Amino acid sequence: MMQFKRLSDVDVKNKRVFIRADLNVPQDEQGAITDDTRIRASLPAIEDALARGAAVMVTSHLGRPTEGEWRAEDSLAPIAQRLSELLKRPAPLIRDWASDASWQKTLKPGDLVVLENCRMNKGEKKNDEALSRAMAALCDVYVNDAFGTAHRAEATTHGIGFQAAVACAGPLMAAELDALSQALAAPKRPLAAIVAGSKVSTKLTVLRALAEKVDTLIAGGGIANTFLLAQGFPIGKSLAEPDLADEAKALLRDFPGKFPLPVDVVCAKSFSADAKAEIKDIGEVADDDLILDVGPRTMEALMPLLMSAGTIVWNGPLGVFEFDAFAGGTKALAKIIARSPAFSIAGGGDTLAAIAKFGVASDVSYVSTGGGAFLEFLEGKELPAVAMLKARV
Repeated sequence: MMQFKRLSDVDVKNKRVFIRADLNVPQDEQGAITDDTRIRASLPAIEDALARGAAVMVTSHLGRPTEGEWRAEDSLAPIAQRLSELLKRPAPLIRDWASDASWQKTLKPGDLVVLENCRMNKGEKKNDEALSRAMAALCDVYVNDAFGTAHRAEATTHGIGFQAAVACAGPLMAAELDALSQALAAPKRPLAAIVAGSKVSTKLTVLRALAEKVDTLIAGGGIANTFLLAQGFPIGKSLAEPDLADEAKALLRDFPGKFPLPVDVVCAKSFSADAKAEIKDIGEVADDDLILDVGPRTMEALMPLLMSAGTIVWNGPLGVFEFDAFAGGTKALAKIIARSPAFSIAGGGDTLAAIAKFGVASDVSYVSTGGGAFLEFLEGKELPAVAMLKARV
């Protein structure tokens, strides 16, 4: 298991604790929060530090503000209000917290403050050392609980961790790293991975890195179409990347037997929710067909591979699951993973939406909130925030 210091290991009584959370929640045009999942996920770190007598400050990025400029639409004010409601206590918002530390004079153990959108600070995205030092001076303990930003080396995710007296992982970050380590560092075999989505180009390095680790690698969506094209099958007007067919061919050649490809598909003549769905063998796709899902025989062939797996990693839906006529493959996949005795970890925005739609969240061993960080971890990259935590043991 990966070695790093955890918030639960640190004595925080009468200490100033700086928590970098991921509170980057979706909002409507009026700024109202439309989904508070990330805020709720951040509560355990905050509640633990407060319960153990710390003075707690929490910050996050929100959207894409211009550094050095305060704008109401980029403010964490709605997030601070929601935190206050959930915790049933005041959570005042501090505006120019990095440039003027006078607000700390009244901060005492048991207090909670929210520090304004960290990306409003000049130097945040460039991981500025002076800014990192100034922020580290505000706390006795730095906590990174934002796995979703772990792949970015920024002042609040990386630089401050090297400057603070103590740096540790919050419970959400620790749970992500534990689950990913279990799935990839020391997996129970066989290890099966599902990598799907519209583009091979964004996931090609992930596919190659995973192919070296896994026993089975199931491609879906536009990625599967590109592999089918590489093998000479007709794919009609389907989403694919013909210029990457040679790369797909090379993967199939370098890792024989690891890529089970669709044997039947669900096609339509147009991309719409009410398009007529037709199941076709893979060699029968017409020139004007769009492949929008995998077929039932494909799922029958995949089922024993997944049911006998020791570990399953899932990133991406197998088809256009948003349209019910083309949701069959992804729904079947979700249900198989839910029933499989394997340790399963799933991540990526579309994957989370599919898990929610088919009601299997409680049956997946671990659902990652990471997005880009999840993909980069799968690719085998060292995430800057993780490297910092490992260095600060």
